[in-house]
Amino acid sequence: MAVETTIACVVPCHNEEAAVGKVVRDLRAALPEAVVYVYDNASTDRTVEVAREAGAIVRQETRKGKGNVIRRAFADVDADALLIIDGDDTYDASRARDLVDLLFEGPYDQVVGARRVTDDGAYRAGHAVGNKLLTGAVRSLFGNDVTDMLSGYRVFSRRFVKSFPALAREFETETEMTIHALHLRLPTAEVLTDYRVRPAGGESKLRTYRDGWRILRVILDLARRERPSLVHTVLAGVLALVSLILGIPVIAEFVETGTVPRVPTAILAAAIMTIAALVLLVGYILESLMHMRQEQTRLVHLSYPAPVRTPRYAARGAGTGPVPVRKAARDTP
Repeated sequence: MAVETTIACVVPCHNEEAAVGKVVRDLRAALPEAVVYVYDNASTDRTVEVAREAGAIVRQETRKGKGNVIRRAFADVDADALLIIDGDDTYDASRARDLVDLLFEGPYDQVVGARRVTDDGAYRAGHAVGNKLLTGAVRSLFGNDVTDMLSGYRVFSRRFVKSFPALAREFETETEMTIHALHLRLPTAEVLTDYRVRPAGGESKLRTYRDGWRILRVILDLARRERPSLVHTVLAGVLALVSLILGIPVIAEFVETGTVPRVPTAILAAAIMTIAALVLLVGYILESLMHMRQEQTRLVHLSYPAPVRTPRYAARGAGTGPVPVRKAARDTP
């Protein structure tokens, strides 16, 4: 007897009284078989009451930050497909069926709702520029083919959720999700979805410079942890260059006169070159440890089956049809 496919929707919310009710109703209309969870993140308005009235199961996460909500939800919720969407009604929740269908049809481990701006003012200029810069940085470091790295509209397989460490605390969690998929080379696709202005009464929690700087720090930290040989090679190269700049005149003077009058400079140059060699060696040691950790994460990922839909839900499409714009990463055996 086949076990029925389970689908869950997770809606992180902080003071989203004006919009969360519509988001929940749209999700229930698009995915009537899904369980909708609203994770209230220390709201001070009527978010909890509105979400319950709309038919959602409400859970609390008192530690503020979207990353904390995702960490809690991924630990608590067990489903074959888990969809996340912000509770501010900027994403088109009626397209949830399309994302879930594509996840099972792939099968993929992640389907991202790539934002297509439909309203003037929905996407601030600073956020748009920051998204492009940060996406470019991730592409350079990790080979990213995802066009909207910071989208908060995604659906995941069970094996993605249970192998994802969820270490981020705030809005940098989407960056962490993207790099997790890229580093394990998990099959990923995108679906173009409308992105619109917030409803009246809603207030954006994003701060362009503060959150942009935080995400950039996360990228640099992940680069240090996930690409240690690259980072340490660059640092070692800089140190070696400084050592050569200091040491070449000393060597030239020694060749010419047979003496080393600038002993402190010679010692400093030799010390910096030694540090450069140690930094390079540490980088290769960390690279080996990173590969071991990556293998363990991969084994956890493979301990769960690929997303498969049971026949009962195979023909229950209610959307306009998935439109994948790019496959980001292929699965590897």
